[in-house]
Amino acid sequence: MGLEIRRAIAGEVNLVSEILTEAAQWLRGCGMTLWQPEQLTPEQTAPDVAAGNFFLAWSGPAAVGTMRLTPSDPRFWPDALPGEALYLHRLAVRRANAGGRVSSALLRWAVAHATAEGVAFLRLDCDRERPRLREVYERFGFSFHSERDMGTIVVARYQLRCTPTPAAS
Repeated sequence: MGLEIRRAIAGEVNLVSEILTEAAQWLRGCGMTLWQPEQLTPEQTAPDVAAGNFFLAWSGPAAVGTMRLTPSDPRFWPDALPGEALYLHRLAVRRANAGGRVSSALLRWAVAHATAEGVAFLRLDCDRERPRLREVYERFGFSFHSERDMGTIVVARYQLRCTPTPAAS
């Protein structure tokens, strides 16, 4: 099953919202709250889709995963220099497609996209109390950067260096 990853368009807001909501409900059922339901509605998701920040992974005609990439993240990375990174948030995969293949494909695509954009890093954050998730990112190649106390949660911040491919002569 090949995957195609592309920018979500306005007519796909509901798909993005459904995938995020499904992942959040599953995590809540496992005792891990990640996102609040009101953050995942089509109305809340639409501005980021309109801005071109959400991407969908497709397996044939089915959307199986999503992620958000932004050029800045002042909330979680206020100390970052402008233009040095892309920031990954809200990576989610439909439960029927869980197992790592879709999420790994989304991460690989995000690295390639960040590299093509010419930024030095792909960055993300996660709850520091989620060791299994942190291991996933570390196995993928992300390096621990620092922790940031957000008041109600302390996040572990990670980055992966992106090296642009030299242009062909």
